[in-house]
Amino acid sequence: MRRWMTMLFVLAAVSVIGCAGPAKLAEKSESKLAEGDMWQAWHLATRALDKAPANARARSAAATAASAISQDWQRRIVALAGVDSTNAAEEVLKYAQFRTDAIPYTTVPVSDNWLQGESRLRRGAAQHHYADGTSAMNSRRPKKAYTQFLEAERFVSGYRDAMVRANAALQEGLTRVAVVPLRSGAGDAQMGRDVAAAWSGALTEHLSTADYFTRILPSDDVERQLRVSDLGRTQRADAIRLGQKAGADRVVWGSIGAVDSHTGLHIFMRNIWHLATVRDEAGRSASRWIEVPVQVVARTRTVNVDLAYEVISTRGGATLTRESGPRTIEARAVWTAYLPDGGPDTYRLVTDEYRSANPERAKQIESEWASVVGAGVTLAQVFDARRACAKRPVDRTEVLARFAAGAAFVMLEDLPSAQELAQATLCASWPSVQQSLVKLDDVDDVDLGAMSAGDTSN
Repeated sequence: MRRWMTMLFVLAAVSVIGCAGPAKLAEKSESKLAEGDMWQAWHLATRALDKAPANARARSAAATAASAISQDWQRRIVALAGVDSTNAAEEVLKYAQFRTDAIPYTTVPVSDNWLQGESRLRRGAAQHHYADGTSAMNSRRPKKAYTQFLEAERFVSGYRDAMVRANAALQEGLTRVAVVPLRSGAGDAQMGRDVAAAWSGALTEHLSTADYFTRILPSDDVERQLRVSDLGRTQRADAIRLGQKAGADRVVWGSIGAVDSHTGLHIFMRNIWHLATVRDEAGRSASRWIEVPVQVVARTRTVNVDLAYEVISTRGGATLTRESGPRTIEARAVWTAYLPDGGPDTYRLVTDEYRSANPERAKQIESEWASVVGAGVTLAQVFDARRACAKRPVDRTEVLARFAAGAAFVMLEDLPSAQELAQATLCASWPSVQQSLVKLDDVDDVDLGAMSAGDTSN
């Protein structure tokens, strides 16, 4: 009975707080406005109305705060219009949006004369951007023109033929990029093609056509232009030729250096502890920690490969930007033939009792474990991976992707080859290429000469 009374009291208290909340917020709104903080007053009043739309005091507080904000905004727009009409028009858009957003809470009244003034400022800004867009098109800068025509439309919807001209500028400003096979010095002629295809696919997926002028040409368009002599030995002149034949404005091309690899073998072979169910002499079941022998083998491989690439204009062959530097991938394949038969909580490297009795020995065992499987990798993680591995076959592509993504370890009997790992880290280098293309994306061809293509290191 007492518990039910307590629950009823709590519910009643919550109900009272819920009813009092909007009134308190409205009171705080009035205080903030009196202090001159009109925006905080507005936020408090709208919060109150969100809780209680019919609260008269909150609605009055919202109207008063909105009126103060409106008067201040009008004063600032008038002052700004005399020195910078375009920025004044920008403030007009923000002010108009505020009035729209305020509709659920209050009406922000403005005079007809004010609306006419807003219209003049917006049309003036639209005219300014339209003129800039026209000038940009006349100077062969379609990308700049596209942005300016969109700005004109933003200030005045339907302004002249701004959208028609924006669409025309967009089409003229599109930059078609072909990723051509890289020259490979790694002894694998196919690697340069595979890396180029991986880059092309990833860039197509991540360079949204809604946000960028850059369009990545399908790798098939490039492949159709390849000659047998191009396989693995694509030179710079060949890259430009391939790009031109594929209809590209720019090409991404580069070279792959020799692959350097270092391999290691590490073994953990000790007894670990397993919480097993055993029977005592009386036949009763009991849980007890028992020692079980386990061997865990870790094979490690660190692969380094140099990568250099550049973005080249197919019109004149100028290098627009270039990047170079080593790519490194570290792979650790962990394997154990032991298949755990209990949950992750039923296995321990050392038990609490063992640690208490042999603290230094416990630290040594844990240190030895970390040196084999990697710092931070737990026994439970290794056994969970072993269970998963037993349930499905190994997917080589998935394994390489996990190593390229920096996986601490993969449950695998043997490591991928140095060539496979090198290719995996090269294929995963597409974000660097994306950054290079994005840097160039909104630059018109006529302005590319002013950009430096100096070497940078990744």
